[in-house]
Formats: sequence, C-alpha cells, structure tokens
Amino acid sequence: MDNPGVATTLPASMAATAADGLVTGHEVLDNVIWTALTSRQAGFAEPVGRAARFQPDVAPFAGMAGGPGRWAWDDLAAAVGPGGHAVLFFVDDEPPAGWKRLDRTGLVQMVATDAFTGAQEPAARLLGPADVPAMLDLVERTRPGPFRPRTVELGTYLGVYEGDALVAMAGERMRVPGFTEISAVCTDPAARGRGLASRLIRAVAAGIRGRGETPILHASALNTSAIRLYERLGLVTRVVTNFQLVQAPGVPGQRPATDDDPAREDGPRDDAPYDDGLQDDEPFVRRGECG
Repeated sequence: MDNPGVATTLPASMAATAADGLVTGHEVLDNVIWTALTSRQAGFAEPVGRAARFQPDVAPFAGMAGGPGRWAWDDLAAAVGPGGHAVLFFVDDEPPAGWKRLDRTGLVQMVATDAFTGAQEPAARLLGPADVPAMLDLVERTRPGPFRPRTVELGTYLGVYEGDALVAMAGERMRVPGFTEISAVCTDPAARGRGLASRLIRAVAAGIRGRGETPILHASALNTSAIRLYERLGLVTRVVTNFQLVQAPGVPGQRPATDDDPAREDGPRDDAPYDDGLQDDEPFVRRGECG
C-alpha cells in the first residue's frame, strides 16, 4: 500500500525489510494484545494461565499464548467466563467446538515510518476521568471503535473542545515494548473539514516519539479511506491479518447488542462506497473498525 507521496522508509530502529506482506524484525507486534497484557499493561489484565483479557470496563480485547493450532482456548474460556465475549487479533484458527465466532474482519496493522512526525497541537488539551462523559458522548456520535469508561486510563488522550462540547480526540491504547498504538481518532460531524483528526494524531505521536517509541495503529482492512489517510501521514502496512469477535461456551442464545460492540451494524456498511474526496478528519467508521 505504498503511497508515492510519502517516503516509506521504516524507522532506523527496525532495521527490517518487507517480505510477504510482513515487516520482520519486531515479532513483539505479532501477538500484540497478549504482549500488551503480559508486559506494559499487565496492570489492566485479568490473566488465567496462558490467556488474559483487559478488565472489561477498560477494553474488550483478549489475548492468548501459542500460535496456529496451539492457541490456549481453554484458558481464554476461563478468563472471559461462560458465554463471555472477546475481541482477538492475529488469530486465524476457527474457534474450537462450543465457541461461537460472531464476527471476523480483515485487520491492517500499520507502523510509523520516519516520515510520520509528531507535532504539538495548541488547541488540544489533556483528557482525564472528568472528561469521560464527553468522550463517551463523542464516541457514540462518531463510532471510531471500542471505547469504554476506563479506556482513558490506558494512555494519553488529547481532545479539542468548543465551548463545553468535545468535538475531536485521539489517544493511546495498547502498549508493547518499543511501540504504542494510536486509537480513538474521531471528530464530531459538525467539526470536520478542519484537519482536527490529523493534528491530534500528530500531537499524540509527538508524545510517543518523545518517549523513544514508535507509533502503531490498527484499522479494518475494508476501511480504505482511513488507510489512505494514515499512509499520507507516513505510516506503512506491516501486516494484513484479521480480528475475531468470539463467544465462549456456556450460555445458549444470541448475544445482546451493545453500544461499543465492534460487530454492530450501525454506520456505513463495509461495502458502501467511500468518498474519494474524503476530508482528513472523517470518522472512518465501518463495521469491524478496530481503531
């Protein structure tokens, strides 16, 4: 997905080459949720054996040790509880008998190149627990991906207010050694067309770069509008994989729909046409969006 308008030189620290769609040299990103839960974000983890999930009011993600044919499904079932849900990255296997796969969508993991530079944003302010009601309201209006009452605790979140209304934000979600994910990028529909999303992404990236880390992000592989923007900013695709929403054995019947469920049908369909003249701060909401 190289963009001819952006240099795609990977960070010097990676010293890696692209082969078969995967930038090698940083396997820490290959099982990013499990790595986050067993390293820098272990304080948010609910672990059981070789599986763990984020505390449910923080994020819906879970991870397992193992690999193809060797994933720790039994431990994951214990971690999420009977009938519990989990969002998984990088797990291609079909869930075992008794599990339900409720959704599966292609996932793009992107890594910042040296061309992706951070920049402070004078209009942004640091968001914290007191801002959570406004953040949840903005998420409800724009649906950038899963965001829960304590997601703000995962890292630095920056926002732009107009009067008493939060109109744009972006922040940090998963953290693994050497990398931090940019997430929750969203802009109120009435405030689009002013580049707020791009400016906030760069402001969050400035903090990540200031710690000597490399920004990463995840997006639905179907969300080509978002991917084009991220390429223009200076990120490149490291790998195209998938995410799955799964339900553990134990409770019959259908799952209830929830507002932050990544499988909701709200918003544009995956196969809806996109606008080639998209503004930089479109919300990039698609079914299965992971950002």
